[in-house]
Amino acid sequence: MSIALKEANETEYWLLLLKESDYLEQQQADALINENKRLIRMLTASIKTAKNNLKSNSPR
Repeated sequence: MSIALKEANETEYWLLLLKESDYLEQQQADALINENKRLIRMLTASIKTAKNNLKSNSPR
C-alpha cells in the first residue's frame, strides 16, 4: 500500500504538470486530479488502519 501511495503522489505531480502545460483540458484534468486525491486519501487511511492493527495485535 505504501508503494501505491507513493505512485499516487507521483501521479498527482504529473497530472498537475499536464494541466499547467494545457496538455489536458481544465475540466478533464480537474476530474482526474480529484479522483487521484480520493485514492490518496483512501490509501492513507488504509495504511494508518493497517499500522494500528499491527500495533494492537503485537505481543507486549
